[in-house]
Amino acid sequence: SSSVCSKIMELLGQNEIDHHQRQVAILSQDCFYRALTPEQKAKALKGQFNFDHPDAFDNDLIIATLWDIKEGKTVHIPVYDFVSHSRKEETVTLYPADVVLFEGILMFYSQEIRDFFHMKLFVDTDADTRLSRRVLRDISERGRDLESVLAQYITFVKPAFEEFCLPTKKYADVIIPRGVDNIVAINLIVQHIQDILNGGLTKRLNGWFSGYGTEKKQPNMESSSRPH
Repeated sequence: SSSVCSKIMELLGQNEIDHHQRQVAILSQDCFYRALTPEQKAKALKGQFNFDHPDAFDNDLIIATLWDIKEGKTVHIPVYDFVSHSRKEETVTLYPADVVLFEGILMFYSQEIRDFFHMKLFVDTDADTRLSRRVLRDISERGRDLESVLAQYITFVKPAFEEFCLPTKKYADVIIPRGVDNIVAINLIVQHIQDILNGGLTKRLNGWFSGYGTEKKQPNMESSSRPH
């Protein structure tokens, strides 16, 4: 779903806009991996830590961040270093926006987090595509070798997807088959977001949904979950 969210941002023309001025912001669950204990870090370096398990994420920080976003505050998002398996010192600043896209494999797993979102999208991609993307990403961006990526996929990624991610598909409002290749579905989502930004029907129906509350600017949050 990261590629779907990126495509949505591109079609909305948000990539050319300064971060301070963007009406649509994008956020990834991958930023919220927990800081590991020394034992967990040693396992991670050997490819023996399960990053696809719900417990790998700092849900308290996700919830606190979502509350601040909802209240129109500027938030500081952690940066996770996938090579050293630790949080970096620096953070990324996310400025208030009318619509926030939050993507991640397990965004619907926790009800408390799930309930923040006004629209939930599940990006349904076939297993071969998921594996090939994982291999390419982990080798090029995260310094892994093919053998360790495949071992991790078989040991952790595939079982975790089947146990934790796939069952959350039932919470989705919209399911997007074929992922980023489904340009018809992506265009529908883009049109929906443009309606919100232009203050169309959704604004008249429900001020909260559109991004404007009675007192505070409240963003419309859309979440997309996808297999890693």
